[in-house]
Amino acid sequence: MGSRQVTSWQGKNITVAGLGVSGISAARALAGLGARVTVVDNGDGDAHRVRAAGLAELGIEVRLGLLDGGGRAGEVLPEGTDLVVTSPGWKPDSPLFAAAAAAGVDVVGDVEIAWLLREAAEDLRASRSGEPRREPAPWLAITGTNGKTTTTQMLASILTAAGLRTAAVGNIGTPIIDVVLGEEPYDVLAVELSSYQLHWAPSLRVHSAAVLNLAPDHLDWHGSMEAYAADKGRIYEGNTVACVYNADAADNKATENLVMEADVEEGCRAIGFTLGAPGPSMFGVVDGILVDRAFVENRQKNAQELAEVADVNPPAPHNIANALAAAALARAFGVKASAVRDGLRAFRPDAHRVSHVDEVDGVTYVDDSKATNTHAAEASLAAFDPVVWIAGGLAKGATFDELVQRSAKRLRAAVLIGADRALIAEALARHAPQVPVVDLERTDTGAMLAAVREAARLAEPGDTVLLAPACASMDMFANYNERGDAFADAVRELAADRA
Repeated sequence: MGSRQVTSWQGKNITVAGLGVSGISAARALAGLGARVTVVDNGDGDAHRVRAAGLAELGIEVRLGLLDGGGRAGEVLPEGTDLVVTSPGWKPDSPLFAAAAAAGVDVVGDVEIAWLLREAAEDLRASRSGEPRREPAPWLAITGTNGKTTTTQMLASILTAAGLRTAAVGNIGTPIIDVVLGEEPYDVLAVELSSYQLHWAPSLRVHSAAVLNLAPDHLDWHGSMEAYAADKGRIYEGNTVACVYNADAADNKATENLVMEADVEEGCRAIGFTLGAPGPSMFGVVDGILVDRAFVENRQKNAQELAEVADVNPPAPHNIANALAAAALARAFGVKASAVRDGLRAFRPDAHRVSHVDEVDGVTYVDDSKATNTHAAEASLAAFDPVVWIAGGLAKGATFDELVQRSAKRLRAAVLIGADRALIAEALARHAPQVPVVDLERTDTGAMLAAVREAARLAEPGDTVLLAPACASMDMFANYNERGDAFADAVRELAADRA
């Protein structure tokens, strides 16, 4: 099967949409398997030209910007195209894909290509190494509106603690095609998948998968909440061992409904996780202990202790939920309880995810710049009380009434920044009129320092000043990392002034 997959790419005309990381990865891989690859992108800047030159050395044609014959490169389907491979961010209604549909040409993503190449990759790896051929590494997959990266990294840490060769891949780290085709063999992969990637991966059928949560996000891309949820739910299709879902009422059974609708392999089980005491076939928390009542003998009566809440870093409620989901996937793969504990203890979250920055005059400063939507911000706010909240940025069509209603009792004050701060201010006025609000009109590089100083003025000892913007960052910063760095720098400057 694998050899046939390799030869099936020989001489095929493949169009790759997008000259980003995943596009370059797909182009290199497919050209290496004998395909004739053309990369198209509407951009034509210096960075694009440098990347194009690198691909040209491999015999890959790249079309950028405006074409000589008219039209933009990223909107015109090259003649003779047999398949389009898209980068995740390209919208389904892109003109290129309309042209592909009209020509009867399929459109898939890099995750789909990686999935289809698994068997071929093992054939190639065995032929290069002279070692016996291995079966492709199973995939344990994770998606959700928030917490994907943290949970995937937690899972990889647990699998590593179990002595398994693994990597956190997909929407994070090394492009998944490069991992599948690389020299190193893996026992299992922890795979983060975005809704974009799942939309373009119709053949995906993983060992076990989790949908962490569902809240409105990227609706401009998907067109509706129903379409967004459906794409997330694709991760459960064909699961063989476990479909892990969020059983807490706060998620309105949305993830459980996706499990019920999925077409899975016979014997695949639905495994819930909850911050409360778990029922049979669930993971949960009892007296500060993470427990498994799914992968134990006589789960009607027994539970297996996995780790303490204190082993989760940080032990905020939403992060405990992440740990439970990671533990459920690991246990579905047969990992021992001790490895769950050791993996969680060893895990260190990435920067800008509920990161403790400093304590100044009895006030704690926490950076959760990664909270780029209302669902993430609500989870972050739920971890602290009382809070001086720094929020604002690009709303991406979001509304803030529910977030403010649910979080109002925790708020000491709010400091608002960014292009769409008025939307948050209006929600605060409607649902938390008692909360003092500072509206900062500045959008220059010193705005974050001003926000931190205002928050420090409003905070009292024992409070937390929390950057949880509930918005994207691109109105003022290059990305959420830069925004978080600006916050940390401002806190350090404040601490130096107060020393």
